[in-house]
Amino acid sequence: MDRLIYTAMTGASHTMQQQASVAQNLANINTPGFRSTIDAFRSVPLVGEGLPTRTFVVDSTAGTDFTPGVMQATGRKLDVAIDGKGWIAVQDENGNEAYTRNGSLQVLPGGILQARNGMTVMGDSGPITIPPDTEVTIAKDGTISTVPSGTMAAQEVIVGRIKLTNPPENQLVRGEDGLFRTRDGKAADADAQVTVVSGNLEGSNTNMVESMVNMISLARQYDMQMKMLQTADDNAKQASGVLSVTG
Repeated sequence: MDRLIYTAMTGASHTMQQQASVAQNLANINTPGFRSTIDAFRSVPLVGEGLPTRTFVVDSTAGTDFTPGVMQATGRKLDVAIDGKGWIAVQDENGNEAYTRNGSLQVLPGGILQARNGMTVMGDSGPITIPPDTEVTIAKDGTISTVPSGTMAAQEVIVGRIKLTNPPENQLVRGEDGLFRTRDGKAADADAQVTVVSGNLEGSNTNMVESMVNMISLARQYDMQMKMLQTADDNAKQASGVLSVTG
């Protein structure tokens, strides 16, 4: 069998994987605080008994684009956007600490403060509980204050402070749930330099036009790989025909 088939096959296979990454970026274009995935092709020479004339294609995830998204005013008191670098600490499904830039928060009937994706927001001393029938205010440093609803003048009560962190970006990895974690699995320290802007959300940093152009380019690359497979198949059929006549 012509080895071209294997070369083209790896190219087509990894092109499809990269299309999936671009599709995921596009699917999250309206997800607050989403960070795009960056993929890249790389060539891996095939080393064997013969001459090293073949090169396979491998799709490697280069990492994450940490460029900040555009800040959008919502006016909602439970929306917060990280101003600059930093992350909001949340509790994942396994009870471990993870990090997100999605600052669209909500208060459950039991008073627990959560992100809209269902993850409990971590405070400096654990989960934050909001008293019932209160109005919430989130300060620049993440401090949460409440006052009873409907009262004209009442003293604010501080119920906690959102844990804001800023671990090195090269030490963060994205999980299947879209949350980021430190490579060593340890909880990052709170960083007092990280601040939030209340009443705003950070948009996704996915560039829709660039992603669409990338998707079209990948589709063309996939077609090229499929044509190479067809060419290899035609060559094999012609070779079989020649050998049959000769025999």
